[in-house]
Amino acid sequence: MKSSNEKAVAEKLLQINAIKLNPEQPFTWASGWKSPIYCDNRKVLSFPFIRDFVKSEMCNVVFEMFPDAELLAGVATAGIPWGAMAADQLKLPYIYVRPKPKEHGLGNQIEGFYEKGQKVVVIEDLVSTGKSSLQVVDVLKAAGVEVIGMVSIFTYDFIVAKEAFEKAGIVYKALTNYPVLIQLAVEKGLVSAEQEGLLLKWREDPANWKGNL
Repeated sequence: MKSSNEKAVAEKLLQINAIKLNPEQPFTWASGWKSPIYCDNRKVLSFPFIRDFVKSEMCNVVFEMFPDAELLAGVATAGIPWGAMAADQLKLPYIYVRPKPKEHGLGNQIEGFYEKGQKVVVIEDLVSTGKSSLQVVDVLKAAGVEVIGMVSIFTYDFIVAKEAFEKAGIVYKALTNYPVLIQLAVEKGLVSAEQEGLLLKWREDPANWKGNL
């Protein structure tokens, strides 16, 4: 996939404020990490033309990188709509995976019809450390399907995530990523040269980053 596409996707996310940058007043993640960026790709769903663009980019990646895909699997909850839209456009069967088995009814963790041995591509909206994404991969593998790859809209591009995917043997591609986003933000004058250094340093050790505090 061309870097120009990565830049175009990043531009769309910035345009609708799906991504916010604030190195001076960092956001606090659920993990307790301090972060100069907040990414909420759910916002994209509310903008039809941008939604369509992101969906098309996702389909292109699946089609080009995983031509053998027989099934798409969305990750609950944020990956569910993207997986459904991509599956619809690519005319592929679709399932989605819950964080844990349903507590009533059939107790399913995987919703939808699938067959053992089917080649599946997982659809995520965002990858940070990769831990929760790879838990979904484990659930699918345990169910007997073959996970051939994963596609997300955005990744923070953490080294820990790259290592986790390599260790799990999973091919992974994001439509755009943190370094591309920061470069674009600098070009657009949204971020100063001083802030750029601070923002790039965060990615190296996010757990211990304190910003300007």
